Amino acid sequence: MVGVGGAGRARRVVVAVAAAALLGGAVAGCGGGPGSGSGDGPGAAASAAVVRTSPIADVLAKLPARVEGAKVVVGRPEAPRTAQVLVDPRCGYCARFEEAGGETLLKLAAEGRVKVEYLLASFLDRDGASGSVKAVNALRASVDEGKFAEYQAAVFASQPKGKFTDELLLEIADRVPGLRGARFDGAVAEMTYEGWVGEAERAFEATGAQGTPVVLVDGQPVGAKDRSMFDAAAFAGALKGVGIG
Repeated sequence: MVGVGGAGRARRVVVAVAAAALLGGAVAGCGGGPGSGSGDGPGAAASAAVVRTSPIADVLAKLPARVEGAKVVVGRPEAPRTAQVLVDPRCGYCARFEEAGGETLLKLAAEGRVKVEYLLASFLDRDGASGSVKAVNALRASVDEGKFAEYQAAVFASQPKGKFTDELLLEIADRVPGLRGARFDGAVAEMTYEGWVGEAERAFEATGAQGTPVVLVDGQPVGAKDRSMFDAAAFAGALKGVGIG
């Protein structure tokens, strides 16, 4: 007899296999198996992180963001193109993407050329081992304060070797002017958006993605097979190839 957790994992494998062709097959990234995130296994202790902000924090601070169902959409509503980005806060490859291709994409969003739909996954949070759920909850709370793009960049730039904790998420928030306050701090401490975090994870799973990061434009992956998503200039070229830029 297969338990509930085993059945869930089995369904995830079936979905992943069915979507392999769409998402371009196996590429460098974080998958759903044990130890597939940053290399930390379940129960890894929190470790000190160097808190950093994005070098384009001033640009990100001006980017609007809004919640649309299970997604956070960054950029002007009237932008002519849309890119969908799938990331997990504890995925080391996602952090590499965010400092390269992700930054490129957000610069284009700031110019009004594209809007970015983020699906924030938390599949790496095995029994609370990574703090992905906590991080996604805090990211959702940052939308209410008008600080999502800037805070998300800082969260990935400050990714710890252990797990995200409330203390670390608030320490990162200290570096984003205007983010800390009773409402944001309370949402972090009380996991106000835990239900939404689950909704976002289910929406991520429904895409059939085998892992993160993934960037989709018109339903097709961009920058995965050639790994251009990890190089800002190369990813800018890949986006131009699909009409963004």
